[in-house]
Amino acid sequence: MNEKQMFALLHDLWRDIQQGDFLWQALALCLSLGLGWWGARCLRQHNKAHPSVDRSALQAFGADSLKRVAFPLLSLVFVLVLRKLLKYGNWSHVSLLELAVPLLLSLALVRATLYVLRRAFSPSGWLAASERFVAFGIWLCLALYITGFSDPLIEMLEQVNFHVGKQKLDLWMLLNGIVTVFATVLIALWVAGLIETRLMAAEQLDSSVRVVIGRLAKAILSVLALLLSLSMVGIDITALSVFGGALAVGLGFGLQKIASNYVSGFIILLDRSIRIGNVVAVDATTSGVVTQITTRYTVLRTMGGTDVIIPNEYLVSNIVRNQSFTDTRVRVVVPVQVGYSSDLEKAMCLMEEIARAQPRVLADPEPKTLIMAFADNGVDLELGFWIADPHEGTGGVRSDISLAIWRAFRENEIEIPFPQREVRMLSEAAPVK
Repeated sequence: MNEKQMFALLHDLWRDIQQGDFLWQALALCLSLGLGWWGARCLRQHNKAHPSVDRSALQAFGADSLKRVAFPLLSLVFVLVLRKLLKYGNWSHVSLLELAVPLLLSLALVRATLYVLRRAFSPSGWLAASERFVAFGIWLCLALYITGFSDPLIEMLEQVNFHVGKQKLDLWMLLNGIVTVFATVLIALWVAGLIETRLMAAEQLDSSVRVVIGRLAKAILSVLALLLSLSMVGIDITALSVFGGALAVGLGFGLQKIASNYVSGFIILLDRSIRIGNVVAVDATTSGVVTQITTRYTVLRTMGGTDVIIPNEYLVSNIVRNQSFTDTRVRVVVPVQVGYSSDLEKAMCLMEEIARAQPRVLADPEPKTLIMAFADNGVDLELGFWIADPHEGTGGVRSDISLAIWRAFRENEIEIPFPQREVRMLSEAAPVK
């Protein structure tokens, strides 16, 4: 729409306001908006009353996006129908309805864009702050188009040009490139999100494989979308070769640790040496359950509830004890010492019976008590048993079994020795004359 068409539309609107046609157009517009609101409300109530839990990710996206644009689209349909009916009647001027068509289209575009933003990115503060900016940008573009100022503004921006190497750029190309890059990358991230959602639902694949495929898909799609958008706005992709070489040199020299952590992260995800849910110990004091594996670090949640962030390079270059790598069963040991005067065989039988009575102790392999050594104060015994849930911790089951052993030994008069010392006080020697 140019300036002449804009002034013609405003002139027709002012003429309709002065005549009786404007009242009928206003009633038609209100009726269209009311019918659109009622139809959108019925659609939301139908989705709440008949939720579909077995829909695919694409079907869910289509249904949710349709809910958000139902009001402007239904209102637009009713506006177009009533505009056609009015034109068949005696009203040849429908300027108000003509103006409502692009406004309703822009409203649907705003809602659809914001919904794609929410699906492409996780909820965050910057997204909530940028929603109004995106909405304002779309409405501003629409206002420039309706008023006819878009063409002269584009010509003015094209006159401000500059050179980047051999590439000639102008402000319009730059702004157009920013919008195109943003839109294409946004679509790529949304497609990557759908792929990641489908992968996470595929239980036949290993969790680490699903994670690495999802992240590779997101990275590849983002790069392809960036290159495609630059080509669409007329920027030569070969101009980025110098920047790519400088970035590679910077990664090689200045960001060695970060690059090493990223490469180590992909190695861990691909070789599946450490998986989410494994019980691992990285040193004598740090052990727990793996809760998250990213391309740069791995999160280890200790039994005390503390999250330990470990760089992936450390896990690749050091010894890691994975207690659930091939088997989730773990052997737990409870050492006990009994006196030499106690019934040794009875003490060993009591310890094994106490272990079998614990619900977390496995029956196969069965608990076994071993004689480890004949110490200074008594006989060292070791009760060994297996549990299948090491992620729940071993301190609780060890404490329960130790308390039950102490009670059983006290009832059966089995002595648990402790070091005893005798101190003798010698009289002072007579002084030497």
